[in-house]
Amino acid sequence: MLSAFLVRFAVKNKHRMNILNYKLYYFLGVGGIGMSALARFFNHYKKSVIGYDKTATNLTNQMQSEGIQCHFDDNVEALKTILSSYSKDEVLIVYTPAVPKEHAEYVYLLENNYTILKRSVVLGEITKQFKTIAIAGTHGKTTTTTLVTHLLKSAGINCFSFMGGISKNYNTNLLLGDVNDKDAYVVVEADEYDRSFLTLHPQIAVITSVDADHLDIYGNAEHVKEGYALFAKQVKSDGMLIVKKNVDNDLTLSNKRLIYSLNLDTEYCAESIVMANAQFSYNIKSPVEAIHGVTLGLPGLHNIENSIAAVAIAQQIGIKGDVIKNALRSFSGVKRRFDYRVKTEKVVYIDDYAHHPEELKATIGSVRKLYPEKKITGIFQPHLFSRTRDFIDDFAASLDLLDECILLEIYPAREKPIEGVTSTWLLSKMKLKDKKLMTKQQVLDKMKETSPEVLITMGAGDVDSLIEPLEKILNTKV
Repeated sequence: MLSAFLVRFAVKNKHRMNILNYKLYYFLGVGGIGMSALARFFNHYKKSVIGYDKTATNLTNQMQSEGIQCHFDDNVEALKTILSSYSKDEVLIVYTPAVPKEHAEYVYLLENNYTILKRSVVLGEITKQFKTIAIAGTHGKTTTTTLVTHLLKSAGINCFSFMGGISKNYNTNLLLGDVNDKDAYVVVEADEYDRSFLTLHPQIAVITSVDADHLDIYGNAEHVKEGYALFAKQVKSDGMLIVKKNVDNDLTLSNKRLIYSLNLDTEYCAESIVMANAQFSYNIKSPVEAIHGVTLGLPGLHNIENSIAAVAIAQQIGIKGDVIKNALRSFSGVKRRFDYRVKTEKVVYIDDYAHHPEELKATIGSVRKLYPEKKITGIFQPHLFSRTRDFIDDFAASLDLLDECILLEIYPAREKPIEGVTSTWLLSKMKLKDKKLMTKQQVLDKMKETSPEVLITMGAGDVDSLIEPLEKILNTKV
């Protein structure tokens, strides 16, 4: 299945292009985190950048303030007006598979033979001119990508970075370097969805995890593993693959590689982990240079593990111990990744992007370790009908780790409903007694009336629209 795909992909993309040769870059789905980084990249090079998305968000508002035109109606006539100022060979259409194939603008562009490339192909073309560091994995890739970026910037290394989240240190998902520097690095989040990461040929790659996900694309867990094994083969022959211990056990890999783990006896691991004042301190064992007395500016054991992968990359390109220690301490994290929104003695509110059962388990487990004596209330919005169906029992088990669970209806994203797959079904699978299904307005009304000790919002849909209203409500309870 995947091998056949790779052959078709290679034939279709055997040509080479200068991705900066176009005059108009038109984005279908410009508000996506990966799409918006590409839009910002071309905007930086003074290209005309225009995009469509379904709804306006804080991110599209910010892009508009930067000079990127965004619109939110599927309007072919308006599109024709935009295109009329350019010849076809001056226009590149960038799209995300999240845009439905029946989308009117997409259909028009396809029927009129415009150059249309997936986001992943465009990213792959950009990375060819730099030494690429690619971070892949079902979980942990956004935080690790952002941390690697911070390590390189802290060391004064010229780099570009396409991050899958908004860095809190830099308040952006795109960092730009000197395009004329042939020794520049580009750091990218290697997305497994739709096998996007097979467009990349990294000098250094990390695989953080290979848990089954996106089964609407891959079909089963074995094909997910095969996809990651193909990604590993994309690493350049003189490059380095860095993999977590259980990933190395799960995949058949022929690459030269370094193995890391949280606290197993691997080449890279953490030792002497101590938690105090909701912060972890630890030492990092390393075959290059051991680093002692590390303090990570981010909570959670899973983030310690992410930091170990990031340190392994940093040491591969020559960054020294003191620079690494300072960068880890000053790392502020990523918006919507274990993101403290309210933190007082009376109430703690954390927002997290967790949308897979393993991510929920890691987030809830980290919160439990930090606040063992407090009641933990979780608000979860399932993301995709297919993912909910495929992992229904695992979702239920992870959510049962909460003291109180509030479910929102499933966020459909690109999907149409699947009969019987609902949040009510998920609720019925849970053993937790204190559980309920609510609308967003009911959630806000409840929080006005009650005072949660520790609150977590989780999900990859539009649950983030609750963040600011919840902040306002909870800050009145301080």
